[in-house]
Amino acid sequence: MISMPSSQTRIVITGVGLTSPNGNNLAAYRKALLSGTSGVSHYHIRYVGDTLAGICDFDELKYQRRREVRRGTRAGSVGIYSAREAVVDAGIDWDAIDRSRVGVYVGVTEHGNVETENEIYEIKGYDYDTSFWSHHHNPRTVANNPAGEITLNMGITGPHYTLGAACAAGNAGLIQGAQMLQLGECDLAIAGGVSESIRTFGIFAGFASQGALASHEDPAAASRPFDQDRSGIVVAEGGCLFILERYEDAAARGAKIYGELTGYAMNSDASDFVLPNPDEQARCIRMALDRAKCGPDQIDLVSTHATATPSGDVQECAALRRVFCDSSGSSVNPELLINNTKSFIGHAMGAAGALELAGNLPSFDDGVCHPTINVDQLDPQCELPGLVLNEPREVKSICTILSNSFGMLGINSVVIIKKV
Repeated sequence: MISMPSSQTRIVITGVGLTSPNGNNLAAYRKALLSGTSGVSHYHIRYVGDTLAGICDFDELKYQRRREVRRGTRAGSVGIYSAREAVVDAGIDWDAIDRSRVGVYVGVTEHGNVETENEIYEIKGYDYDTSFWSHHHNPRTVANNPAGEITLNMGITGPHYTLGAACAAGNAGLIQGAQMLQLGECDLAIAGGVSESIRTFGIFAGFASQGALASHEDPAAASRPFDQDRSGIVVAEGGCLFILERYEDAAARGAKIYGELTGYAMNSDASDFVLPNPDEQARCIRMALDRAKCGPDQIDLVSTHATATPSGDVQECAALRRVFCDSSGSSVNPELLINNTKSFIGHAMGAAGALELAGNLPSFDDGVCHPTINVDQLDPQCELPGLVLNEPREVKSICTILSNSFGMLGINSVVIIKKV
């Protein structure tokens, strides 16, 4: 291991574990993205009724016993599955590793809503007698639960915590893992984001009250960022956790390297509870570029955050123009490609940024940019040079990816990954 890590220490991704509405490993997920396969389907949830959602279908019992699943949370199961799959993907000898030097950093949008809603619903049938309240409620609802469940399942005695960063959380988990490796607080980081959002009716009711919940007769066509007829967010669950290592450690063990985290940034809009601020989004992108010592003309692929809300998509596109276009509106890099992943799976909240980055990582090897689907009529306010719409685009090479994730209360995050 490196004896004196620093902020200059190179951090690389060596493993990817995920469950998404259209795939339970990176290969299946990537295949779905390139074939235009949506993971959105009909969904019914109490009080709200029939709606649409991105629903994961993974084997909870692959790494947990039934008793553990019953005692824990959906977010915990998503996290355990993703973390275990990431370790396997990274080729790590788990029995030989010093687990006191493993850190777990999991981004979440919210946690505890599901369990509290369920308990209130149950005691309603007993005239709200709290003696029927589950004694598992408190450990289920503490904010560190998803990360903590991972450590319990995997015997990790290093640091663990969650990062509440709204829908920027997947990137926040990745950034935190990298920083802790650079500080020498751990020698291996399991980092990314998870979400159990579809299990709480409050999320759906809240977006519906804002007029921001998508509807469509065809579930696969419901999530439609940049489209003139977009109607809002499709709520999704999911998880994606990366294995992060110092470059020297990964190279020494001959690890497969997906890419290097060369730049990142987080900032705040400080302007509105829900409406994004393109000035601050653009500043966040520039901050990440500065950290990566990279010009906007050196980015090959931009993964957008766009959620298919009328205002949010327009504001992000405005931010992207300020960074990646010149005064005439032309791209500073004629080869730049821009895509969106929520059009396939919906908005996975705390897991969104991590899942969206993961879906684009294979482009380093196959030279293909997956598209944004469901764009039948591009909104003129969302027009950008380089948008890849409805069909994948093959190019000579993709060497640098920039991935945006933004969230409520004006939290912005950007990560830049470079091919090694």
